[in-house]
Amino acid sequence: MPKTVRFHNLGGPEVLSLDEVDVPLPGKGEVRIRTRALGLNRAEIMFRTGNYVVEPVFPQALGYEAAGTVEAVGAEVSGLTVGDAVSVVPAFAMTEYALHGELVLAPAHAVVKHPEQLTWEEAAGVWMPFITAYGGLIDLAGLSAGDTVVIPAASSSVGLAAIQIANMIGAKPVALTRTSSKRQQLIDAGAAAVIATEEEHVVERLDQITDGAGVQVIFDPVAGPLLPRLIDAASTAATVVIYGALSTDDTALPVLAVLGKHITIRGYELFEVTTDPERLRGAVAFVRDGLNSGALKPTVDKVFEMENIAEAYQYLESNGQIGKVVVSVPQNR
Repeated sequence: MPKTVRFHNLGGPEVLSLDEVDVPLPGKGEVRIRTRALGLNRAEIMFRTGNYVVEPVFPQALGYEAAGTVEAVGAEVSGLTVGDAVSVVPAFAMTEYALHGELVLAPAHAVVKHPEQLTWEEAAGVWMPFITAYGGLIDLAGLSAGDTVVIPAASSSVGLAAIQIANMIGAKPVALTRTSSKRQQLIDAGAAAVIATEEEHVVERLDQITDGAGVQVIFDPVAGPLLPRLIDAASTAATVVIYGALSTDDTALPVLAVLGKHITIRGYELFEVTTDPERLRGAVAFVRDGLNSGALKPTVDKVFEMENIAEAYQYLESNGQIGKVVVSVPQNR
């Protein structure tokens, strides 16, 4: 019987277990996938610890991203056949579908044939970071060639995807990181400039980088005390897209700066793009074009074996990675 990653109570990575679970044939609009690699995300950590937008129902499976081969196709599914190499776009709730297992069901609308040049590990780490970045930067903020975009938590998989997308369209990505230890790696990843927020004066550096013009887009998963300083460095009519709250501190709103600069502040989550069929098609096409041209490429930091899933999440939660943490699925079952 195939193994599925589940948890039976809230807690740290140690609550994860590999349970033998029967996976039924796909129903209408579903596909069954024999997985080869699983992509890990902070959303799953929040879900497992009870800090997510939906509550788990025990025993609860989890996982938004996987790559593998189609093993069975349900009724009313077109464009996918048995044997296709596919990966899955997060476009569903983890209480409905969960992808961290050897054999999984997924809704057909979220299953994508990925470019052939990708490895299984790369394919498992494509859609969450690149569509998150696309949705915030292109779909919402309208980032254009010549704009400067500030990217806090730039060494995350979404941050690195944002750097690549900015470069792809001719914008200028400025990477933010707490210390200078990752500076060279972020430069190598394509950042036009890197600011170590605990070591440098952020507003002064952004003023220098933009020659006093200010930044046009702030793409922020952190918020907290840094956000008012970023708004100070923003241009007139800048757009602030907030897609996370990694900081545990309160976030002050500099009202006069927001009013005086006519700044737009927008809360954003991936699912407003992936659950809208038209926007999802546009996002997938944009990312696939970038992958095919070589402008976009998933950054895999480290690969773990499935039996070490708890260790993989411990590594992700240590915040030491640059890029995606991926789990390889054994093929001996």
